[in-house]
Amino acid sequence: MDKPFFLPRTIFSPEHDMFRQMVRRFAETEMLPHNEAWEHIGMVSRELWLKAGEQGLLGVDAPEPYGGDMNDYRYGAIISEEFARAGVASAGAGITLHNDVVLPYFIHYANDEQKARWLPGVCSGEKILALAMTEPNTGSDVASIRTTAIRDGDHYVVNGAKTFITNGILSDIVVAAVKTNPHERHRGVSMLVIERGMKGFTRGRKLEKLGLRSQDTAELFFENVHVPISNLLGREGEGFAYMMNMLPQERLSVAVGAVAACEAALGWTEQYCKERTAFGQPIGKFQNSRFKLAEIATEIQIARVFIDRCIEELNTKTLSAETAAMAKWWTTELQGRVMDTCVQLHGGYGFMMEYPITRYYADARVQRIYAGTNEIMKEIIGRRMGF
Repeated sequence: MDKPFFLPRTIFSPEHDMFRQMVRRFAETEMLPHNEAWEHIGMVSRELWLKAGEQGLLGVDAPEPYGGDMNDYRYGAIISEEFARAGVASAGAGITLHNDVVLPYFIHYANDEQKARWLPGVCSGEKILALAMTEPNTGSDVASIRTTAIRDGDHYVVNGAKTFITNGILSDIVVAAVKTNPHERHRGVSMLVIERGMKGFTRGRKLEKLGLRSQDTAELFFENVHVPISNLLGREGEGFAYMMNMLPQERLSVAVGAVAACEAALGWTEQYCKERTAFGQPIGKFQNSRFKLAEIATEIQIARVFIDRCIEELNTKTLSAETAAMAKWWTTELQGRVMDTCVQLHGGYGFMMEYPITRYYADARVQRIYAGTNEIMKEIIGRRMGF
């Protein structure tokens, strides 16, 4: 939303604005026309990934020699915001995860040989990334994962299963949390790269979800998969620490998407309330409608100012785990309230899938669950307060 009574956003430069215009055109021309088809089949096409790579939308934070050159999270935030604005956030969810959640593991923990081997394909769209943490019996308690990777000469032998994996079907490179020492909890976890085509690595169901319909989510199975030790990211036994280090950016990415979705929903609802009439006048003229719109516009503005501050802190590497947790839980709770209000203001049409607000209502629910449930976010904040 771009209204005079909204505070100007000062964190972006003219170069960012040019990039935003390019992303906006890409979303409107390369994604929006196919969005309905992707929602129906449950995944985007590989062609989208290649086009995104050609436009420089993938691996934006990767080092320049490998295809990236920006090293600035604001570009990733712009991608999330413009996908939400165009109404294709579900289709773009896999790209956001690829850029903002999985790529940082390679930037921070891959050695030079690994970067040269994987990052060019990550930036071009030829290699799609996934992160495999959650297991059928393990969610937020990552230290309790059961997937094992036992050293056998110059390989690890991997056995186990993962579920709820974004890009699970399309992915070529999976960064998996595994137990290299099953007798340890936190110190037993390592990060291992498992690649498409490795014998014993299979995909299960493409899972049917309430929302995010065009973003593929799947089960992954590992049965005696022999993974070279050269696919270990960082040091053995340090995987839990690596995941904790990466979570603030992942949670901020969720928050950025939440606020952008709220802004898009408010924009659609404002327009609807101006065009839809009842009792001889636009429904926005009724006091209840005006008050509801005023309330959510104010809360969205508050969220926007906070999240822009968090983006600045992430860029200067000062974003704390507690602040990221605050951002994630508060903005996703706001997202749920905004979507509910906007559906109500749409009336019966708010329940029809042909309207984007209906899809965004469904998409919003998972935001309070993944990247750590909001209950976990409050626990992180409360512990930091000394309780």
